[in-house]
Amino acid sequence: SPATAQPQQAPPLHTDHQERNTSTVGMTKGMSPKDVLGLIKDKHIRAVDIRFCDLFGQWEHFTLPSTMVNEGSFTDGHGFDGSSIRGWKSIDESDMLVVPDPDTAVIDPFFAEPTVVMIANVVDPITKEDYARDPRGVARRAEQYLQSTGIGDTMYVGPEPEFFIFDSVHFDNNPWSSYYSIDSDEGPWATGAEGPNHGHRPKLKGGYLPVPPVDQLQDLRGEMMHTMENVGIEMERQHHEVAGAGQAEIDMKYDSLVNMGDKLQWFKYIVRQCAVRAGKTATFMPKPIFGDNGSGMHCHFSICKGKTNLF
Repeated sequence: SPATAQPQQAPPLHTDHQERNTSTVGMTKGMSPKDVLGLIKDKHIRAVDIRFCDLFGQWEHFTLPSTMVNEGSFTDGHGFDGSSIRGWKSIDESDMLVVPDPDTAVIDPFFAEPTVVMIANVVDPITKEDYARDPRGVARRAEQYLQSTGIGDTMYVGPEPEFFIFDSVHFDNNPWSSYYSIDSDEGPWATGAEGPNHGHRPKLKGGYLPVPPVDQLQDLRGEMMHTMENVGIEMERQHHEVAGAGQAEIDMKYDSLVNMGDKLQWFKYIVRQCAVRAGKTATFMPKPIFGDNGSGMHCHFSICKGKTNLF
């Protein structure tokens, strides 16, 4: 009867991996090196992508054939040239190691070749100590310090990242000219565009929460959010933000400091990749459009001792 009928489930989104019968596997806490190697074997993974964060927040990576990854990878690590990373090592001390964290193993939702991604800690190849300029290492030491003080056990962070989705951007800066140009069909300036024009666009500072057709990016933001869920990120909501021309916000549920840092890197990667696949471009720069709202990232912080929130 209608009173007892169950709501119909929305059809699942399909990724390239799912079409090849290789389901996306999200981050699972408690994964051991043996678990990761079992995942590589069971899912017929052919490549392993190692990622780390540079001093400026850029995600860096290199890819290994899966045959090069073994239990020693999680203790001895893999080498790379630290002198080619901005602000890190000089050429005479360029050898560095990244040691992957098995807890972060995820099957990449975009690569054509089935690939496991792991986030790594950067360490000194001689001492095996954490590298002082590795942002993930800084966050790990902050968590350790908090616990050592006895003040609390866990620091939770809940960011609210904002960003713009544009149709295209053009810019140049040279000795004889300088310019930038942003194209967005959702921009209020597009109301006078030639050709068929539906006319439904947010005004300057009028983009907060309108339904489609004013909000033209509902489906794309939804794809971003569900892709994040597929890699193991618990999501809360997505919506259009205040600015016109495609400003968006997608919110994740809070998590501990290091875990949220990892998730935020996945967040930015997924937003940019989904936008490019849709023929658009996404940017987290703070103020791309004069006279309209810029993008920020409100962060909610709390420290817990046991199950008690201290503030």
